[in-house]
Amino acid sequence: MLDLSAMNIGATFPALSLALGACILLIVDLSVPKERKEITLTLSLIGVAVSFVVTLLSLNERSTAFMGMYIADAFTGLTNLIILAAAFVSLLIAYDYLQRTGMNRGEYYPLLLMTASGAMFMGSAGDLVTLLVALELLSIPLYVLSGFRRPEVRSEESAMKYFLLGAFSSGFFVYGIALVYGALGTTNLAEIFARVQAEQYASPLLLLVGTALLLVGLGFKVAVVPFHLWTPDVYQGAPTPVTAYMSVTAKVGGFAALLRLMTVALPTFTVGALPEVAPEQTILVHAVWQDTVAILAALTMILGNFVAIAQRDIKRLLAYSSIAHGGYLMMAVAAAGTFKVTGDEFGTPILSLTIAEEALRGALIYLAAYAFTNIGAFAVGMAVERSDASGTLLDDFAGLGRTKPFLAGAMSIFMLSLIGIPLTGGFVGKWFVFFSTLNAGLALLALIGVLTSVVSAYYYLRVIVKMWLEYGEGEASAPPRLTGAIAFCTVATLIIGILPTVVAGFAESVTLALLR
Repeated sequence: MLDLSAMNIGATFPALSLALGACILLIVDLSVPKERKEITLTLSLIGVAVSFVVTLLSLNERSTAFMGMYIADAFTGLTNLIILAAAFVSLLIAYDYLQRTGMNRGEYYPLLLMTASGAMFMGSAGDLVTLLVALELLSIPLYVLSGFRRPEVRSEESAMKYFLLGAFSSGFFVYGIALVYGALGTTNLAEIFARVQAEQYASPLLLLVGTALLLVGLGFKVAVVPFHLWTPDVYQGAPTPVTAYMSVTAKVGGFAALLRLMTVALPTFTVGALPEVAPEQTILVHAVWQDTVAILAALTMILGNFVAIAQRDIKRLLAYSSIAHGGYLMMAVAAAGTFKVTGDEFGTPILSLTIAEEALRGALIYLAAYAFTNIGAFAVGMAVERSDASGTLLDDFAGLGRTKPFLAGAMSIFMLSLIGIPLTGGFVGKWFVFFSTLNAGLALLALIGVLTSVVSAYYYLRVIVKMWLEYGEGEASAPPRLTGAIAFCTVATLIIGILPTVVAGFAESVTLALLR
């Protein structure tokens, strides 16, 4: 008999209300005239705002729903807030662009809300099956949005590439779930952790291969090497507001799922028994998947930053930039694979996940800073983009500092944040990620992160030089909604950089709620 109390549907209200609102909005939009799609936009903004307020009110509560398949905790709340803020800003920057390019069709807004709800469910998944459903809920609307500029060939091509590669990655993910279930007899994350720690698996090799396939599925979503090939073409072909939103929401949802999977289910997955420790002795032990994740992080940072140097289109430049930042976030995932084993007075080993807590805190701060910085950068790119929406070259930014100083100033802050310059959110995020990586004993990976950050300064500063030091027309158009969104992202980026202790303290309480 179904236990309704175990369902606890109320705990899922922030994400569920957004999904239901999107379904209702899709029907309501049928009666909205084509020239009055601003009504659909307003209803979408209200839906996001309601979900945001509900999330804030329930931020410190911890409960489960759907019999443990959904987890409502502070980690879920923080990732939801980032996703909802990104959705709100993305809605604001989209309307005037869609109207100017003749794409202001009402289904855009429900599809965006569906994607946001999918990302929210990914961050709250307490079971691999929930994670799979949420992954598809995130992905399928994005496939449609990528081709929203139909019948333009480049947009349709980007949607097809995204769809085909996404289908392959989902297949890997499903197969990974099957292997993990075959090894452990469960798909629940908490039960996976308990059985791994007790070494109650049928075969460690089966679990290892299953974990690798799960990494492939999520690695595609967050665009890490070698699963990044779709990113430049899709980012360039999709409408710019879709690209801005996709670059943030897919990454936040994917890394929220990856962090929960690795820090809740598999942080102590080692092949063989734990090493013996003397009384009062502390040693570092590394999960079996850590080296693989560290290699992926290093390759992603190197390829993303070096290939970005050759780009002349701002969307392709930010696409490779997004790949590189996925590598920095993968550093935090790799660091979460180190845990401490301390011997008590009798030599009995005691596990500690303090390093995983540090890594998780750094990743959350990084995700928040990256979300506002990247959407803001794309929003400025939209203002500079040609009237026919054919693209934006770096040369189009020449002279922007003279003609549009506000846009040039905001873009300069976003570029400095992406580099990781102090007093910006990007610096705070990188500092915490590098700190946790060093504490995890991954000094070489941290060194690669620092060196590639230096490389990234070349192509980010090139944009600033174009705007302030080169002569050009610097043509740009920023309607009030777009201007407001850029101002909001600029302020958020600076607040995270100027008040790091406040942000770090909040992120620390979130990680403690997740891992204890």
